[in-house]
Amino acid sequence: MATSSVILFNKPYGVQSQFSDDANNKFAPLSQFFTDKSLRVAGRLDATSEGLLLLTSDGRVNKAITHPPKANAGRKQGKTYLVQVEGIPSNEQLEQLRQGVLLKDGQTLPAEVKHISEEDLPMPLWQRDPPIRERKSVPDSWLMMTIYEGKNRQVRRMTAHVGLPCLRLIRWSAAGFELGNLAVGEFVRVHLNDKRLKDLGVF
Repeated sequence: MATSSVILFNKPYGVQSQFSDDANNKFAPLSQFFTDKSLRVAGRLDATSEGLLLLTSDGRVNKAITHPPKANAGRKQGKTYLVQVEGIPSNEQLEQLRQGVLLKDGQTLPAEVKHISEEDLPMPLWQRDPPIRERKSVPDSWLMMTIYEGKNRQVRRMTAHVGLPCLRLIRWSAAGFELGNLAVGEFVRVHLNDKRLKDLGVF
């Protein structure tokens, strides 16, 4: 049996999580980076978000990442984001995010949230193209947020709900994989041994 693997890709801003080119869409497709037509995206990332995107040609691995089996729920891996927000978060705002907030499509699960300095980010930041909007009169700050579900544009909506508009969103980790030191636009293939496959819930 062929060895299972996952590709970790540091998706740039302005790239869609799909291979087909949509003439009505201003964002670039993944086919500008990958030619292997057997690859499928395991967990989407908005075109205006950056960071870790997982791809695999193994259907079992894709399913385990996108729809973790119930038997694996006790050790379910969250998705961690580095979130640049407008404003300085108060303890009350952080606590709201930790407890979960009520969005139009329902209550979010409790999240893990920390207010961190730019110096404490887990990797060096790259220049985003285009840069974020800045207002000299309003400071910005960084949060590290881990969520355990996948509502549409969830992190952005959660921070906006508590009064902290999102300026930049970078996915740092998902399904136990981390971005590490991958430069923007780069990718690496990770081969999965039996332990890793079991951790994902493949068997």
